[in-house]
This record gives sequence, C-alpha cells and structure tokens, in this order.
Amino acid sequence: MDKTAAIIGGGPAGLMAAEVLSQHGIRVDMYDAMPSLGRKFLMAGKSGLNLTHSEPFEAFIQRYGKRKAEVATWLSKFTPDDLREWAKALGVETFVGTSGRVFPVGMKASPLLRAWLKRLDEAGVHVHVRHRWVGWDEEHALRFETPSGLQTIRADVVILALGGGSWRRLGSDGAWTQWLESAGVKVEAFQPSNCGFDVAWSPFFKEKFDGQPVKSVVLSFGEFHQQGEFIITKEGVEGSLIYAASALMRDEIALNGQSVMELDLAPDKSEAALVERISKPRGSRTLASHLEKTVGIKGVKAGLLREFVSKEDFADVKRLAFFIKHLPVTLSAPRPLDEAISSAGGVSFDALNDRLMLKASPGVFCAGEMLDWEAPTGGYLLTACFASGRWAAHGALDWIT
Repeated sequence: MDKTAAIIGGGPAGLMAAEVLSQHGIRVDMYDAMPSLGRKFLMAGKSGLNLTHSEPFEAFIQRYGKRKAEVATWLSKFTPDDLREWAKALGVETFVGTSGRVFPVGMKASPLLRAWLKRLDEAGVHVHVRHRWVGWDEEHALRFETPSGLQTIRADVVILALGGGSWRRLGSDGAWTQWLESAGVKVEAFQPSNCGFDVAWSPFFKEKFDGQPVKSVVLSFGEFHQQGEFIITKEGVEGSLIYAASALMRDEIALNGQSVMELDLAPDKSEAALVERISKPRGSRTLASHLEKTVGIKGVKAGLLREFVSKEDFADVKRLAFFIKHLPVTLSAPRPLDEAISSAGGVSFDALNDRLMLKASPGVFCAGEMLDWEAPTGGYLLTACFASGRWAAHGALDWIT
C-alpha cells in the first residue's frame, strides 16, 4: 500500500516538505485553513521578496542567536546558495542587492509561488483549502473543520507547518497551540519579533514627525551596533534597524520594564569634530540653522535632539555634541504581536528530537515558524523556513520507510 503524508500549513515550510515527500513516491495531502496557499509569503513579497542573504555562511548562522546550532543543522542540507539554485530551477533568477540581500529579478513572490504550486500539482500533491486543523480524535486521527463539516483524516506521517503567532489575518494565528499542549507538547509563549516599539513622544513631536524616516544613524544596544534607518510612528519607532535589535530590546523590557537604545545621529563625524564645528560663531543664525549648516543635523534628527536633550545641555556645546553621538531613547513596550513581522516562541526544541519529530507524538513532525526560533529580517526567516521544511520532510521519510 502507498505511504501517505498529511502536511498541515501551506506556507514555505509546508510547501517545501510537500515537494520533498512527493519526489519520493509518497502520496501527499496538504491542508490549509485559508482559501489559498502562501498568503504570508505573498505579503512578504509586496515590497520585494527578500529570499535570503549573500553573507558568508558562518556570519549567516550567527543571525539565529541562541538557536543557531539547530538552524545550522537544517541549513547544512539546504544552504542559501542551494535556495538560489532551487529558485532558478523554477525559472526565477535572483540577484544580490547593495545590502547583500538576495531578491528575485522581478522582485515579486507571485511568479515563484505560481511556478512552485504548478510543480507540486504535477507531482501529485493534493491541496485542501479551508481545512482548519483542530487536533486529534480519540483514535489519534486528524480532525479538520471544513466547509462540509467536521472531517477526520489518517496518514502514515504528519508534518505540521502552522506558522507563528503574527499576522492573524493571513492565517498565522497560533490557534494550534491548544491542540499540541493538550497532547503534552511543550509550547513556549509567543512574543513579537522583528517588531516596533512604543515611545512616549511629546504631542508636538508625534504630530510633526509621524511617518518620517531617520536615515544614516547607528543604533547601539549592549553589544549590538548597526548603521541603518528606521521610521518614526505616532506610537514610537519601527523599521529595519529597529527590527535588527528588536529581540534584545524586547527581552530587556521583559526583565526591567523598559529598554534604552542609543542613537548616533552623525556616524560620519567624531565627537571632537562636532564640538569644533558647533563652536564656530553663528552670527545671526538660529541654533537650528547653525546645526544644519555646520554638522548637517536638521529635520527629524533635530527634532529627536529637542525631544530628549534638556535646554541646559542644548546650550552646552560639549554636552550637545555628546548627545548627537549618544542620544538615549527609552522604549516602553514592544508593539502588539499581530503587528510584528514574525514571532518568537512556539514548539519548544525540548519537545522535539533532532529530526523535528514530536517526542510525545511519534510520526508527527514540526517545521517553520511554529518552532521556537527567531531571526532578523534580511532573508534569514525565509531561508530557515524553507530549510526546516526540507529537514522535517527527510526525517518523515526516514520514519515511514
């Protein structure tokens, strides 16, 4: 009799698992609660699909923090270069951007997803949309809520790729946690990752600078130091530079109720050079005009200084130069989970063996963002989701063969 696999979740990890299993003669049925597959994947490609990153592998692995050892195992069998070759085989060429990030030539997710789904269809993968998994019955058959009512399904092996806890409207609602916890699986609470933060702006600053980018600054937090840009919002701050340090700053808030990031508003100038330039006579110019002319501080950067530097320090050239290089900004809370690009938390690695099979449910594997790992944006999230799907699928193959 043919072996059967049920894959629950039609995102990158689930689709990759379906591809591997279908190539080995397994009948694959894929189930997803949404009306179509890959919804979060498509949303990720709205502003240019960042598939992976071109940095050296050893540096790449460091992006996964405390889970780098586990993720390195997945990536050893499906590297960032392998991912680019895989996309090429689907007819999607990639290129390396100036930041080192890797994108499809067309920048969009939809052509890649269409080609991928066509390949899976030709391989015999059966897709069942609007099928929401709601745990197991008494005989350990899979239960699904469907447009036709409650259905039960049996399979020789199961791969869960149900996503994390962010972007509820796209299907990643974390509702599956109750079914795993009831089966004795340890699940870590979800937390926002790659998220923005609340800042107690003054009403004036909030109204004047909402939506404005803060460009070419260095953000420092503990051992983290990175140059980039972010965006001011009415609630606080968001954007790529904030996301890169978000896990560290989120954890600090959890421990101490707040975190303080430090901004260097003039990374191309030393503190001594700032003192020298600002000390020049300004004649009839206002201080704001003088700062713009001598050191290029204007607009939102000048607004940030006014927001956090006292009048006394503003009038002291050395103190003002110090704060241009070391401006403290207090973050009071991460933005809500559903606003985050991704989530931390999920199935604990303690609940899994090294092939990503649940110890409490033999024959059930987990992959993708539902596992307890996180990574910054820049292609790291997607690469690990793809790789985990393949790793889980090979574990499932070993299990049933």
